[in-house]
Amino acid sequence: MEADIFLETDELYVAHDARELALHRSLERLYLQPLLAAVQKNNGYPYADTTRTLQMLIDIKSASQSTIDKLVKTLEKFPLLINSRAITWVITGNRPAPGQFSSYPAFILFDGDLGRGYNTEALQRIAMMSADFKHFSGWDGNDDIPEGDENRLKEVILAAHRLHKPVRFWNAPDSGNAWNELMLLQVDFINTDHIEALAAFLNEK
Repeated sequence: MEADIFLETDELYVAHDARELALHRSLERLYLQPLLAAVQKNNGYPYADTTRTLQMLIDIKSASQSTIDKLVKTLEKFPLLINSRAITWVITGNRPAPGQFSSYPAFILFDGDLGRGYNTEALQRIAMMSADFKHFSGWDGNDDIPEGDENRLKEVILAAHRLHKPVRFWNAPDSGNAWNELMLLQVDFINTDHIEALAAFLNEK
């Protein structure tokens, strides 16, 4: 689950861009309070099925340090959420330099840049590796991925998997054929704006 957030007047608001800030959709109201209710209902788990886990991907859209500092303070008001072993909090978007990752509380992890090198200390705080799909391929999701693009994608995915890090591409084609090709490439997370359609696709699989 992904939430894009801005820090505005000392409050965290969910918005894809600054124009949506006028809607005053608070992170606490839209995400944290409902998630807390679910965890309380399910005895410490986000889902009734206790084998399922939830990764909360928080995309920082405003200034990195001040926004993450506010996020940490906000999350610390919800100990059941940050202490649940079934919930992972991962920061993406405007992130601090990798050398600063270890300065944040242990419940805060980070999204690494796919193809970038990290030292051992930073890798310990990286939950996943992501990249803009368009950096590796101009494929539009129809037919097969061109061979050269496929080889580039396989190489970078394999490198991340050797570090035991799952892989995600954003800005990738978002259709049934594209999802199938991404799965064949062993991409671990599929970004989508078509949640119900992807759910049906995966259930058929």
